[in-house]
Amino acid sequence: MEIKRRHWALAVAPLALALLAAGCDSTSDAGAKPTAEPSSTAVARVCAKTAAGPAKAPEGAVTVDPAVVGDLAAKTKSSPPKTTFWLRPGKHRLDPDRYAQVIPKEGNRYLGAPGAVLDGGKKNQYAFGGSARNVTIRHLTVQRFVAPPDEGVVNHDSADGWVIEHARIQYNSGAGLMAGARQQVRASCLRDNGQYGMNAYKAGDSIRGLVVEGNEIVGNNTDDWERQREGCGCTGGIKFWAVNGADIRGNWVHDNRGTGLWADTNNNDFRIENNVIEANDGAALIYETSYNAVIRKNTIRRNNWVEGRREAKRGDNFPFATVYLSESGGEPRIRARTDKIEIYRNVLENNWSGITLWENADRFCNSPANTSSGDCTSLVKNTDRCAQPAIAKPPLYADCRWKTQRVDIHDNRFVLDKSVVKCTTKCDRMAVLSNYGTYPDWSPYKGEPVAEAITHKQHNRWHDNVYLGPWKFVAHDPSRVLNFGKWQGKPYQQDAGSTLDPRAGG
Repeated sequence: MEIKRRHWALAVAPLALALLAAGCDSTSDAGAKPTAEPSSTAVARVCAKTAAGPAKAPEGAVTVDPAVVGDLAAKTKSSPPKTTFWLRPGKHRLDPDRYAQVIPKEGNRYLGAPGAVLDGGKKNQYAFGGSARNVTIRHLTVQRFVAPPDEGVVNHDSADGWVIEHARIQYNSGAGLMAGARQQVRASCLRDNGQYGMNAYKAGDSIRGLVVEGNEIVGNNTDDWERQREGCGCTGGIKFWAVNGADIRGNWVHDNRGTGLWADTNNNDFRIENNVIEANDGAALIYETSYNAVIRKNTIRRNNWVEGRREAKRGDNFPFATVYLSESGGEPRIRARTDKIEIYRNVLENNWSGITLWENADRFCNSPANTSSGDCTSLVKNTDRCAQPAIAKPPLYADCRWKTQRVDIHDNRFVLDKSVVKCTTKCDRMAVLSNYGTYPDWSPYKGEPVAEAITHKQHNRWHDNVYLGPWKFVAHDPSRVLNFGKWQGKPYQQDAGSTLDPRAGG
């Protein structure tokens, strides 16, 4: 699987727009990244106590004995499709071969008794693989498998229709879980996996109808892959690639090393609602080169303290944010439940900055700045069409570029108390901006056209929000840092109907 690099780094590349000379950009080291402790908002505390499975084998189920190494894989192989397997209490092991795994048949069900654990012993790479559809895994702990980077332990081959409920997938390398079409992941603990809690990727970009509901997603990326592959964009609590239709609701996403939830490259039709996303090292949410989403009724707290503070110390003036939309927007020509990106009725409290809408003027189909190399927008099927002279004229001038457009941000509450975040500056930004287009030589987007478009012409608007704290606003490019009055006034005319109390604490 191709790895996509983190794309906001391009904002500070030598070819990008020169930033303001750094003024006071100091940040305090005091108060390191907090451990999340939810307050009044209900969260999915499933890692503390995952619902117990059946204490006795259901009628007709095949019983799996933990004392027999390889018993689960062997009985799966010898049983017909749609068999139910009940794993007795205890530690179940596969054969010691690194590629030994369970290959389910269509419609199989795997139920763990209280205390049933499938343990890879740091030897086996995969727990469940193969292409069988409609497999169910419930009440089972899956741990200590060593999948390679970008690969997963459960549903390794991204088969369709799997249901994972009341499971505990933890302490694995790579991704704890992969995803296929119509997969449902509910009330499960995805904890302390080496790269991702879940990597929602399938060859052929055929994931549809994904449901992630009521899970706790915590402590993932223990192997710190962004440090091993700087700028790889290959980590997060969950990463989504080209998923069409996803409901991400009621999850507690916290204390992950890196981003909490990250949708990257031609995702569409997401509903991200009623989640608690807090204390992740990076952004709470990144929606990148993707389309059409509703982000509502989430509680988003204390995110991006680690990465935001680190970049500020380096002198980076880019408005690193807790919700980051990068080349993503509403597109009526792509079928979805909405034709815009709507962000509303969320509470964002004491994060490193707020919402940034960004567009890289040099990132488009066929450009060397397109770090999703080989991918084009969902509007252009033949990437080779995005070349001179056709790219300089309609419709390709618009369709060869992922656009941050039709973003509607309203009825949110933004709270910032710098004494809590322990910062002096650069943690207080709301932004809509682009860089100055510079390359490649044949680019039709050189200069300021993209910055002008994202700021004034692409129907991006804030309105009817409440701001508590010393917020600042960035428009057009990183050098234009505005107070609330200038943000509301011409030519930006943002946040009509919104209120600001700059003296408010937390």
